[in-house]
Amino acid sequence: MAILEVQNIKKSFGKIDVLKGIGFELEKGEVLTIIGSSGSGKTTLLRCLNYLEVPDSGRIVVNGNTVFDSEEKDKYTDENIRALRLHFGLVFQSFNLFPQYTVLDNIMLAPKLKLKEGIKNKTVPAQAKNEELNRIREKACALLDMVGLSEKVNAYPFQLSGGQQQRVAIARALALEPDVLCFDEPTSALDPELTVEVLRVIKDLKKTGRTMVIVTHEMEFARNVSDRIIYMRDGVIEAQGTPEEIFGNSQNAHLQQFLNSGKEF
Repeated sequence: MAILEVQNIKKSFGKIDVLKGIGFELEKGEVLTIIGSSGSGKTTLLRCLNYLEVPDSGRIVVNGNTVFDSEEKDKYTDENIRALRLHFGLVFQSFNLFPQYTVLDNIMLAPKLKLKEGIKNKTVPAQAKNEELNRIREKACALLDMVGLSEKVNAYPFQLSGGQQQRVAIARALALEPDVLCFDEPTSALDPELTVEVLRVIKDLKKTGRTMVIVTHEMEFARNVSDRIIYMRDGVIEAQGTPEEIFGNSQNAHLQQFLNSGKEF
């Protein structure tokens, strides 16, 4: 059974139809990469998966459970949406770290808020607070070690390079143990040398069996890391397949023009 099913997702902004019926499935442990020109709807699709945008229509199913159905979207409260977001972790292209917090506090923030809400709702015993905080801290330190930044535990974002900030953002996205980890052009704000270190972390995550959806303009990276690739154009999926099918034998003229154009996004 697929870990993620996206069914006929549509999204418009005013009179502009950005997503025109997107559907795909993703198996546990797969890496799905989404490519396409600027304006094709890639980022909007990720934002719909993470409920930063609410789809106008369609369904999203995670592990066989419907987590979004447009026919019932009026029932979704802010609390429901916060819970739904736990299924997905999102790494932004611009890092989005909180500058007033240390690296460790950035990673611990969301789990601590989740703990606070659990104590408030009495799903977590109040007497377990200190034990849970210690567990959250240990996990955050382990994640920092995983992305190669254990020595930066007390640093602030302004003291880090762009590549280091993005690696912290990856650790932060993993802190809540999402079912699917999403990347929105994670290297677009980095120079080539820093790009390499971030892509290396993502490749290492693939080796651990992490399920990922990646929007990227790095075509060679997409070829090497992906199990499947989707090519989007004008709000629809024009082509999808294995890296070999997309880069080697596709008969789609628009895809071939995109790949041959030399454009990065």
